[in-house]
Amino acid sequence: MPDPQHPLLDIRNLVIEATSYPPGEPPKTVTLVHGVSLTLEKGKVLGLIGESGAGKSTIGLSSMAYGRGGVRITGGEVILNGRDILKGGAAGLRALRGREVTYVAQSAAAAFNPAKPLMEQVIETTLSHGLMSRAEAEVRAVDLFRQLGLPNPETIGRRFPHQVSGGQLQRVMTAMALCPKPDLVIFDEPTTALDVTTQIDVLAAIKRAIHETGVAALYITHDLAVVAQVADDIMVLRHGRTVEYGSVQQVIEAPREAYTQALVSVRSIDHVEKPEAPPLLSIQNVTARYKGTNFDVLKNVSVDLPAGQTLAVVGESGSGKSTLARVITGLLPLGQGRISFDGRVLSPDLAGRAPEDLRQLQMIYQMADVAMNPRQTVGTIIGRPLEFYFGLRGEAKRQRVQELLDQIEMGAGFADRYPAELSGGQKQRVCIARALAAKPKLIICDEVTSALDPLVADGILKLLLDLQAREGVAYLFITHDLATVKAIADRIAVMFKGQVQRYGTKTDVLAPPYDEYTDLLLSSVPEMKLGWLEQVLAHRRMEGAGN
Repeated sequence: MPDPQHPLLDIRNLVIEATSYPPGEPPKTVTLVHGVSLTLEKGKVLGLIGESGAGKSTIGLSSMAYGRGGVRITGGEVILNGRDILKGGAAGLRALRGREVTYVAQSAAAAFNPAKPLMEQVIETTLSHGLMSRAEAEVRAVDLFRQLGLPNPETIGRRFPHQVSGGQLQRVMTAMALCPKPDLVIFDEPTTALDVTTQIDVLAAIKRAIHETGVAALYITHDLAVVAQVADDIMVLRHGRTVEYGSVQQVIEAPREAYTQALVSVRSIDHVEKPEAPPLLSIQNVTARYKGTNFDVLKNVSVDLPAGQTLAVVGESGSGKSTLARVITGLLPLGQGRISFDGRVLSPDLAGRAPEDLRQLQMIYQMADVAMNPRQTVGTIIGRPLEFYFGLRGEAKRQRVQELLDQIEMGAGFADRYPAELSGGQKQRVCIARALAAKPKLIICDEVTSALDPLVADGILKLLLDLQAREGVAYLFITHDLATVKAIADRIAVMFKGQVQRYGTKTDVLAPPYDEYTDLLLSSVPEMKLGWLEQVLAHRRMEGAGN
């Protein structure tokens, strides 16, 4: 375990609690963090990794003496620059936050004021603490924009948040955090919501900025491959306790604990692609545009999906993946082309489709939280398709709901629970069971694992493959995660700007030679090895020099 003599940050035996209010019961105290200790030297990066609920963000925010949502720091010490900040009082914390310690949130889009130019927001904290004059702060901001690889660094500050991309906004937020010249920056999942190609750019920019400014950082994530590229040391957390704590090399190459070993080996699913077969779903020369626009968001798209197989549709945000799903389901009428399903041509819009078409083609959404009625029990949610399509009632419905719960490995006791009483992975399993209740031939899975922790996502992928083997259901799997594609796909369609850039069996698509965009996608998937990011960036520089 790292033990520097003079750490910038020294957290000792940290205990963090919150109050829970169970329905019909008296309030009770819940311990979120159990006696965690860590140290961080100046200029170093400590990665905090673990699944949702592990305490990563809670511990990270404690270095600002902050607890969100009623969370309370009830024990231990948080020593920053030689003083316990938990004893500094309100005035001390106001002086600390935004000056010595700053924060980069996961969703930059939600962290910016849409009514103010970027420059005003980047320099706001620096000015409020009186650290620089406005002219000095703007010069500092422009310099950071340049370091972070933002386009037009001298003028990008005049733009508003909606006028830059998600990756650019995340880098602007990093500039905001670095502008006051803090001693410590907390990066809270800063690349999780980004496409793999954008993630690489942001990750490289963050690493370069940390190196050039000499700031220390806590880097919070659930992706061990990502944190391995930026951190010096890693702390693995689970249920608010330290599982393992050591150098990046030790944790990646020689993990001691079973939980860490599971994190290192995640996405090790070995799925052998199935042979060629007649298509269940055939999309032929499909073009589509949204109402009120004058440009096509899908352009001459043609792909096939055989029964019982998985077609992975992959590409960055805006490539047309989810739009294709909307066209297949009839939510967005196609302009040209046709879609054939199970030997018949589908009506281009939802209203014209037969009930049997609706039953046989189901969808599972990315955010299970918003896909379920929070006031309905799991049994009611899964039972609705049973009533609607098969007329099941009473005991027959109850038995079928239980069979479906058994299929998704949730078993007895869950039918009477509400969504709020489930974990993220359990919610997604309920959505899978609801889709299966209709006995479909095809399920469209729209980024169904992107919001889940790696181990939970791995469990969902294994469940889907098992269900496919038993039920013969086909999947159209929309994702930007190439690791997921390799784990589950039989066929792959790479989309770029509304067009199919590359299409075929998994073996063919993942074999060179590649087109330029597919090569970029494949090379952007973080690998669990030291120095991977530097190798990728060096390769891109060489390619750029050769063009």
